[in-house]
Amino acid sequence: MSRAVVYETFGGPEVLELREVPEPHAGTGEVRVRVAAVGLNPMDWVLSSMPEMAQQFGITLPSGFATDFAGTVDEVGEGVSDFAVGDRVYGTATGRAAADFLVVAPEGADTLLRTPAEINDQVASTLPVAGLTASAALAAIDVKAGDTVLIGGAAGGVGVFAVQLAKLAGARVIGTASESTFDFLRRFGVDPVTYGAGLEERVRAMVPDGVSGAADLHGTEAAEAALALGVPPERISTIAVGPNPPGGVRPTGGFDAHPEDLERISNAIVAGEITVPIAATFPIEQIREAVRVQADRHVHGKIVVGL
Repeated sequence: MSRAVVYETFGGPEVLELREVPEPHAGTGEVRVRVAAVGLNPMDWVLSSMPEMAQQFGITLPSGFATDFAGTVDEVGEGVSDFAVGDRVYGTATGRAAADFLVVAPEGADTLLRTPAEINDQVASTLPVAGLTASAALAAIDVKAGDTVLIGGAAGGVGVFAVQLAKLAGARVIGTASESTFDFLRRFGVDPVTYGAGLEERVRAMVPDGVSGAADLHGTEAAEAALALGVPPERISTIAVGPNPPGGVRPTGGFDAHPEDLERISNAIVAGEITVPIAATFPIEQIREAVRVQADRHVHGKIVVGL
């Protein structure tokens, strides 16, 4: 037997249970990963609490939980040549990553990449969803050297990647956040600004010449402020709304990114150009508390669950 986090009804963290389940094994075209760490994302608790969102991702009850993972390959099925037992890997398995053992199909809907030797499992488990989402949000507005970019939700799990990727591209970054995160953001070269009513006026006072692009990673406030500041809609992206965002700005998400974006991010981490702040780690037995902390949306960086 092995363990997995499962839920049988939609709801808050209280519906999550750590249970003993039959140990899975790799079939043809599959590998089994002994999971060491799971990186939590807002989409995890959204899928477990909102049936309409779960349906869009093909999740039915009962279901497993979480998407991002890192660990070591310990079984390889027939027909798999790209991975071997003992390979350290990280990737995505939507709605089932929080388990001792995870069977993934590298050529299917799952994502599986080798973990660089210089990156530990905790850090690797934070990369897929947040890294790809941040990369897509910036690519949608073509961030480049000389830009001044407004990033909404700059201190969150996606934000910490987005601000650093934008800085690497040569842009100045104005990041919305609460005052308690200002010093945290300044470590990444971000000019922080308080979110909330009056954002447009505060940004205008900070940057009299205006901003040239914006990526909203939490709601639509930063996108609306950018529109009011005269930024063209095609240079504003948002990940937090449906297909019809305000003012015709660009909706995007990790689905628009490419696997090579993860390799670019991991290479930047190895080179010391990107830092992955881990706000807190929890054992799998405390999965409910880990989700509560993550869902509070006031953490500085990523939440990781260890197995």
